[in-house]
Amino acid sequence: MLVVRKTVQMAVRKHLSRSFSASRNHLQERKGLVLGVFEKEAEEGGLHLTEAAARFDQSLSGKLSDLLKIAAPGLKKGKSRIFYGIHQDFPCVAVVGLGKDNEGVCGAENWDTKKENIRHAVSVGCKILQELEVNHVEVDDCGDAKSAAEGAVLGLFCYDQLKSKKKTRVTTQLHGSADVDDWKKGVVYAEGQNLARFLMEAPANHITPTAFANTIEEKVAPHADRVTVNKRPKAWIEEQQMGAFLSVTRGSEEPPVFLELYYNGCPDKKQLPLMLVGKGITFDSGGISLKPSQSMDAMRADMGGAATVCASIVTAAALKLPVNIIGLAPLCENMPSGKATKPGDVVTAKNGKTIQVDNTDAEGRLVLADALCYGLTFNPRAIVNVATLTGAMDVALGSAATGVFTNSDWLWEQLHKASVVTGDRVWRMPLFQHYSKQVTDCQLADLNNVGKYSRSGGACTAAAFLKEFVTAPHWAHLDIAGVMSNKDEVPYLSKGMSGRPTRTLVEFAAGLAHSG
Repeated sequence: MLVVRKTVQMAVRKHLSRSFSASRNHLQERKGLVLGVFEKEAEEGGLHLTEAAARFDQSLSGKLSDLLKIAAPGLKKGKSRIFYGIHQDFPCVAVVGLGKDNEGVCGAENWDTKKENIRHAVSVGCKILQELEVNHVEVDDCGDAKSAAEGAVLGLFCYDQLKSKKKTRVTTQLHGSADVDDWKKGVVYAEGQNLARFLMEAPANHITPTAFANTIEEKVAPHADRVTVNKRPKAWIEEQQMGAFLSVTRGSEEPPVFLELYYNGCPDKKQLPLMLVGKGITFDSGGISLKPSQSMDAMRADMGGAATVCASIVTAAALKLPVNIIGLAPLCENMPSGKATKPGDVVTAKNGKTIQVDNTDAEGRLVLADALCYGLTFNPRAIVNVATLTGAMDVALGSAATGVFTNSDWLWEQLHKASVVTGDRVWRMPLFQHYSKQVTDCQLADLNNVGKYSRSGGACTAAAFLKEFVTAPHWAHLDIAGVMSNKDEVPYLSKGMSGRPTRTLVEFAAGLAHSG
């Protein structure tokens, strides 16, 4: 009996000293709340509660306001304060700074600052509560339920599938707002980007071309009435005479897959489809032109183009966007072996053009060339290809924006407008004849897969190479090499593969759907 009493006393003492490290059963019932506050313009250090936060404060007879005056005078954007035990339904309440209430679209930054501040602040609150092992969080809409949902879902993402110790899984819901539809839409947008993050982050031995295709097939299964999937094998690729694509696959033991997705969201058969093409190199060693070993592991995400394209189509299907989309993803590995393509080899693309492959590490443009030729046969209203194509793009823009090369002012305007809404920015790059001459001046073939002056303007010469395979009047090439991963640049994304620009692609498709 004495032993039992001592055991109980020790347990109680432990519970009192570590109130948020209780038993698993207790943790399963813990709820948290994220509320927002704006900075007051005219009052130094003053705070203005959101509508939901004001109602919560009123239910506590002003207790929250009193605590904020003591603990958080002048709470700046992206900063937070945690309060414990102030409400019986929410043991933990995170109050986050949203910046100024009068922010909006900023021409200098090319985004909606208020939306970005909400995403940032909500993600901060959710992540802090997750660290406290709170597993259900209600979130203030902060004046924009869609952005709040995106901040919550993106901020809570963590790729720990292969770890023994995992982070607390957190469910979220809207608090104190009737704007449920926009909240749900934001959740779907963010889950789409998280799907791309998952695919890009997973090890290359887990996400092979076949595994990638199977994963996407599983993700679109709930929308089978609107989405058709074709997983084309190597024999089909050979029948299509995709010699450029096949040249990249030669060194790997993993079979290539040419993945096709057909989303039929619009019953009007006269509506031409939007074509999305994504580079799908599931691991890029560089081939015979071998990459340095340092950071080569990151090349598991060299299928970021395919990941974002496929994730955006999954998202479009979940949103039931009234638009038709075709997605193409040439999937393979780029590996060295006795069978691999050698520098100086000449291969023939689907359109009959010959290509001198002087650098086997410039393989993305080869797989895209054949995919673009195939995509043109569907007579799309617009064709957008997405690829982690060049390190030069990272040098040019870093992680601030996706580089866009396009022959269409209309298409640029649609992409740019979408990016301002999502905060996942794009920036227009040149497609001068100056660069085309550098890839068409070739010793052995019609084209060279690297520019005449090697590193100079590398992102531009890569785009110029792709242009040689496009006859459509509305085409855009998105080079996402610079935005492939995130360190701390985007505050609501954790360190790792970013899944960018999935939400911008979805917003772009939604814009086309609503504009007809």
